[in-house]
Amino acid sequence: MVAKDYPCYLSAKRANFALEAQTVTSPAKETEEPSNKRVKPLSRVTSLASLIPPVRATPLKRFSQTLQRSISFRSESRPDLFSPRPWSRNVPPANTKRRDSKLWSETFDVCVNHMLTSKEIKRQEAIFELSQGEEDLIEDLKLAKKAYHDPMLKLSIMTEQELNQIFGTLDSLIPLHEDLLRRLQEVRKPDGSIDHVGHILVGWLPCLNSYDSYCSNQVAAKALLDHKKQDHRVQDFLQRCLESPFSRKLDLWNFLDIPRSRLVKYPLLLREILRHTPNDHPDQQHLEEAINIIQGIVAEINIKTGESECQYYKERLIYLEEGQRDSLIDNSRAVCCHGELKNNRGVKLHVFLFEEVLVITRAVTHNEQLCYQLYRQPIPVRELLLEDLQDGEVRLGGSLRGAFSNNERIKNFFRVSLKNGSKSQTHSLQANDSFNKQQWLNCIRQAKEKVAAGTAEARLPGCPRGEAPERMEQSDCESDCSMDTSELGADCERMEQTNSWDSQKQIETNV
Repeated sequence: MVAKDYPCYLSAKRANFALEAQTVTSPAKETEEPSNKRVKPLSRVTSLASLIPPVRATPLKRFSQTLQRSISFRSESRPDLFSPRPWSRNVPPANTKRRDSKLWSETFDVCVNHMLTSKEIKRQEAIFELSQGEEDLIEDLKLAKKAYHDPMLKLSIMTEQELNQIFGTLDSLIPLHEDLLRRLQEVRKPDGSIDHVGHILVGWLPCLNSYDSYCSNQVAAKALLDHKKQDHRVQDFLQRCLESPFSRKLDLWNFLDIPRSRLVKYPLLLREILRHTPNDHPDQQHLEEAINIIQGIVAEINIKTGESECQYYKERLIYLEEGQRDSLIDNSRAVCCHGELKNNRGVKLHVFLFEEVLVITRAVTHNEQLCYQLYRQPIPVRELLLEDLQDGEVRLGGSLRGAFSNNERIKNFFRVSLKNGSKSQTHSLQANDSFNKQQWLNCIRQAKEKVAAGTAEARLPGCPRGEAPERMEQSDCESDCSMDTSELGADCERMEQTNSWDSQKQIETNV
């Protein structure tokens, strides 16, 4: 080795030795010295986490691809009266996490051979879908009670009376579905198959009449929940739950609306089982009887819920003068559709289409409740004139037609008017989008047709009038009349994301 290179050799060797020593002693050093890493402070949610019961860590299965529609009675015109707290995350929730779908053939050790036909496999899959949906429903209802109701009561975030109004008779629904699940499990074979299910359904379905009170309460429950969200403690709690894994990005109302969604799903489930049941199978007759039972139950609950909704909104109408009162409003038993529209001056209006009268209102707050103050005289449907306006046809607030305005501002208008001497009035109303506009046009046209038909039938003896319509068999892209039409576009997007049977034309409609 050259002498002049020797110092460099020693320097390199010392560096290697120091590196080896550091490698050997580093584990001990880590155990003896405190870490200098910054520790993220615990969130204030820890005070709430101790009150929320533990949730099963197993993957939560999608509740039978239940249609994610909810009856929506939101208060679009009410401003958000609270500001976000500095410790809350201002991040919009991600897409709803759905349960992984399970199949009968994947869940059990099924030996598929030449003795098991393709039709029988599909039949067993449909029966398993029914059973698995009951499990998921029970799990979600218990979760709503333990993760939302009980902690809010214990923390005094809401009073017991308010929680009873919001949750209604939800507790009483859990034993009903546990009973059906137990009956299905008792007749299940080791391979998970079930030979006969029709007689079980015929005996169990009548108990769903108890859904009457729960569904009828949903209008008032949703309104109260929306009002309570203005309380920052309520909003904080619900937001933390929404961000927690157990919620699957579903808010409280999604959980409270699951029973209604499940109820209107039963006809679909039973038809699917019947479709794959051979004509000579003993279940054939029982399944047909079961479908008739559930259709009757859903139709009856549908009518009563519509009446409850109608009464709720009639009680919240504010008349500026006695002359605005109309017997057509007082005698109405159903709201065909309602929602927020704008006039050509950009004023937000909340419009109600009752069975025989159109009522244009402004949303106001009265005694800490959302109410609806009549904007003009009610327009009888019989005398109402409807006109579909082309985009760009409406003049906005006196400006030239579209010359200095955004094109979006002159789209999706339609006109309603009354030509009756001194009572004449005309309103150009703008919907949120083209789909929403079409829903309004369909609802108004159907209301006019029904009034005209009712007038003709009244001239014949023995023809009843004023019967509430059955909407269970309507297609969702037709007139889903008792919904808030401002939610319809979002509802269709949610339904397109669900994995329901696209070949079936009978889909969930309003209850």
